[in-house]
Amino acid sequence: MSDSAQTAAVTTHVVIVGAGFAGLNCAKGLASNSRLRITLIDKNNYQQFQPLLYQVATGILSPENAAFNLRNVLFHHENVDVKMSEVVSVDLATRTVKGKSGDTYQGDFLVLAAGSEANFFGISGANESAFPMYSLRDAEHLRSRLLELFEAADVMGGTPAESSLHFLVVGAGATGVETAGAIADILHRAPKHLYPNVDLTKAVITLVDMGTKVLPAFTEQSQQYAARILKERGVQLRLGLSVKEVTESDVLLSDGSRVPAKLVIWAGGLKAAALSGSLGIKPGHGGRLDVQPDLTVAGCQGVYALGDFANTKGEDGKPLPQLASVAQQAGRHCANNIIAITAGKEQKPFAYFDKASWR
Repeated sequence: MSDSAQTAAVTTHVVIVGAGFAGLNCAKGLASNSRLRITLIDKNNYQQFQPLLYQVATGILSPENAAFNLRNVLFHHENVDVKMSEVVSVDLATRTVKGKSGDTYQGDFLVLAAGSEANFFGISGANESAFPMYSLRDAEHLRSRLLELFEAADVMGGTPAESSLHFLVVGAGATGVETAGAIADILHRAPKHLYPNVDLTKAVITLVDMGTKVLPAFTEQSQQYAARILKERGVQLRLGLSVKEVTESDVLLSDGSRVPAKLVIWAGGLKAAALSGSLGIKPGHGGRLDVQPDLTVAGCQGVYALGDFANTKGEDGKPLPQLASVAQQAGRHCANNIIAITAGKEQKPFAYFDKASWR
């Protein structure tokens, strides 16, 4: 074999942990380069589209409408190998990861995009009694609980039943606002004959947030619009208050008041997946890994962190929000940087382009 043929046969292996917005976009960006071999690892064999989870939770969409099979998405890329495995340990020095079943993967480059999990901030009872809203399983679990409460109220009938339909949503970001609004729609639009023995319009929905405005990451116009629509739909806004305790029947707020709640939905914050705490380096805010401008982890050659697993800064030096658009662009940028290195070129710093929030 000639030297040129040997060079052409050389492949670079990239291991990606996590197939969310960041990881999947990185894999797709790398897949176009035939000299790269990509192993994409996720504990699920699908990518969930998180912006639609509230619609799954409220029965507007079926689960398959918010999840996409990874193998189907990457079917035409023969250099991408999808592995369904839960990564439990990582050796940053050798860029080796180990799965729960003992499977191991070692790469020339390692991309950590393991995502996030609900952050209950140590609030008493939240982990046990609140329903998080950050995964497809969470959405299906919440939908089952909603239907269970509707059915129980119909069996009971009358005022006692209506008083049991008290829902409280923690967190006035996009997930909390969308979920509260969708539940309000269900309660007011459900045909009366569907649950003939209970008036669903008498149910109470409360939205709580320690901030003073809904949708804090959005424009002032969006905030005012969302607050107005929620109030028109009967959602009670309790802003400027934090949650101190969650029980099976109510929630204690920071002003000392207790709000009845048979269902507490947690959209109050995220932290990096538990994997971040076992890497041997100190995580930053939210348990996420602090990254350099080119999205690499300092002191770890060939290691990148993306999406909800990373603290990424904008060109102004300020932290970028944990949004799908940031993760998508970071994934594509990471792919371009890896391709650049393999071609003997320099990496470029990540520059997020804000396509503007809805107004």
